[in-house]
Amino acid sequence: MIRVRRVHDDPSPDDGLRVLVDRLWPRGMTKERAAVDVWLKEVAPSTELRRAFHGGDFDFVAFRDRYAAELDTNPALDRLLELVDEHEVVTLLFAAKDEEHNHAILLRDRLEES
Repeated sequence: MIRVRRVHDDPSPDDGLRVLVDRLWPRGMTKERAAVDVWLKEVAPSTELRRAFHGGDFDFVAFRDRYAAELDTNPALDRLLELVDEHEVVTLLFAAKDEEHNHAILLRDRLEES
């Protein structure tokens, strides 16, 4: 099972392996409070893609398509797939405020397709 949660939410006993999938450490979060088991920043969108999306250069559909293209050639996706195979529950953690339009949801969907 793959879950998606904001890293700012309190950890839950049913989170399983908690994997931070952001390129940058979340502002204001201590390591203890974040309770991250693995920080796999390499699987996050590139800095250029993140900046363009947050800067309003394109909408979520364009962001989704560009991130999918990045994942097609990203070896970190294989590492994340290994973690999913090794654990019953994996929770992908992200810092964005928008819980419906973020890369962690797209990443979960991609993992579930594999």
